[in-house]
Amino acid sequence: MSIVLAYLLRFNFHIPKYELELLFFVIPSIVLIRAISFVLGKTYAGIVRHTSIEDAERIFIVISAGSGIFIFFNILSFYFIDSQFLIPSSVVVIEYIASIFLLTSTRLFVKIIYHEFTNPQKERVNVIIYGTDHLGIVTKRTLDQDEEMRNKVVAFIDNSKRNEKKKIEGVLIYNSDDIEMLLAKYKISKLIFAKKHISAKRKKEIIELCLQHNVNAYTVPPAEKWINGELSYNQFKTVNIEDLLDREPIRLDINRIKQNIINKNILVTGAAGSIGSEIVRQLSNFNPQNIILYDKAESPLYDLELELREKLKITNFIICIGDITCQERLESVFEKYEPTIVFHAAAYKHVPMMELNPHEAIRTNVNGTKMVADLANKYKAFKFIMISTDKAVRPTNVMGASKRIAEMYIQSLNKKSETKYITTRFGNVLGSNGSVILRFKNQIENREPVTVTHPDITRYFMTIPEACQLVLEASIMGEGGEIFIFDMGKLVKIVDLAKKMIKLYGLTIGKDIQLKYTGLRPGEKLYEELWNDSENNIPTHHNKIMIAQVAEYEYEQLSVKIQSLFETLHSADEFNVVRMMKNIVPEFLSKNSIFEELDHNNQKDLNE
Repeated sequence: MSIVLAYLLRFNFHIPKYELELLFFVIPSIVLIRAISFVLGKTYAGIVRHTSIEDAERIFIVISAGSGIFIFFNILSFYFIDSQFLIPSSVVVIEYIASIFLLTSTRLFVKIIYHEFTNPQKERVNVIIYGTDHLGIVTKRTLDQDEEMRNKVVAFIDNSKRNEKKKIEGVLIYNSDDIEMLLAKYKISKLIFAKKHISAKRKKEIIELCLQHNVNAYTVPPAEKWINGELSYNQFKTVNIEDLLDREPIRLDINRIKQNIINKNILVTGAAGSIGSEIVRQLSNFNPQNIILYDKAESPLYDLELELREKLKITNFIICIGDITCQERLESVFEKYEPTIVFHAAAYKHVPMMELNPHEAIRTNVNGTKMVADLANKYKAFKFIMISTDKAVRPTNVMGASKRIAEMYIQSLNKKSETKYITTRFGNVLGSNGSVILRFKNQIENREPVTVTHPDITRYFMTIPEACQLVLEASIMGEGGEIFIFDMGKLVKIVDLAKKMIKLYGLTIGKDIQLKYTGLRPGEKLYEELWNDSENNIPTHHNKIMIAQVAEYEYEQLSVKIQSLFETLHSADEFNVVRMMKNIVPEFLSKNSIFEELDHNNQKDLNE
């Protein structure tokens, strides 16, 4: 077709007799050369319905090579045979253009017809892609090729106004300010984040808009996580609830942290836990001599070891399985490795569980902390950083009270030790073991009723990496004796969190899944606090870290009381244990707990 079209156009649809006679020789010659070049260039190998830019490039190269051969024979004929071109030069050019056009256009035509046939326009769902770079383009092609999901990309979103109203593969680019208009105008079903760098604030705003318009939001994994280097629709992930609570990245004093960490032995207790393991990951960036991973949880510790060795390529760590309540094991670790800095993250943290087991709360959270702190003093560690909780503020449960006693002890120990004892206090962390987020996620995925204890219950939330970054920052600014509290942002209603998670999964409350209130659990309170009303807060140079001015206690007097508390552990009387805790922490008032009667009795005694 290209040859005939080229001759017709060249001779204005009246081919001379002489040229017509030559056609019987020219056509087979051209077809033969083209056929050989197609075989060698494998232009036939591409699946037509999946034609891509690479196929067009291959056609261009192969056709150009074939036309180069025609020109060579023309030159040969002109200069060495009969001073005439075998094929008119204009015919060669027209045939070259026509061949490229027909070979690519027919492929694109088949591709379009195929996708229209297998994915009818009326059955498609409208999709917006946030991002116009390579990742955004790959995302669109992935959606176009997915025949089962029936997606139609109706708009690209770009932060820059420079690309506004331009098109990518026929799809118009809009500015990010137009998102709400697009969601309403085109009845969008999905919005896909296909951009590497987007501020947490902006991402949160867009996800909130999606939730308001019942639009499912997804993210595209980075290229290094694609399977065999190719992106598929199944790799798109629903955005996490963390994206709605995440904040801008924290600015750390990297140089000072590195000076404190580099070439030092660092001990992390509770290293296999959510907070402990993230502290280990972040510490590894500052070239410590060794990180000693101390935990009694064998399987999680093994998983962490595999992650550090195989994924993060870290080797400067030492695995130590042991309990923080085992004096002999702890001492052997301190004696062998002489850690310069201790991050103490090991603790029991579940409020209802500790309310049922106050003996264990004291044994681990108080006695375990005391053992680690005393050994840090004995082996002259430079700093000891304890991970505490907002539940230690005016505690209403055994767990919170046990952490408050631990805070009091290490603060009093700081007065008589060369070691600098520092406490960091923050609220709930997203995705930690036992987190309400994980519970909601499991319930939603299993289509079970999502359970919330109370419609008014609120909590502070922070991501694990953010919390651990602030722990590292506080560790270098602490001079000993401080209780650092972190800016946790705004209080979040748990029921709102549950509703948003259900929406993120594309489900409807009351139709696809139920929302149930189960009542407050033992020791649970409606509102968490980061500091006591009687405590003053002192700002630091870091805008997300403050110092709580709390009442301090003399080491000798407090040690006597704590020793008396330990002696109660020999008895099975739980009320006696909690009574002693309330004696040490006067502001400890139980809520929704069997131990409330101790507060009533105390009040009765005071009145009498």
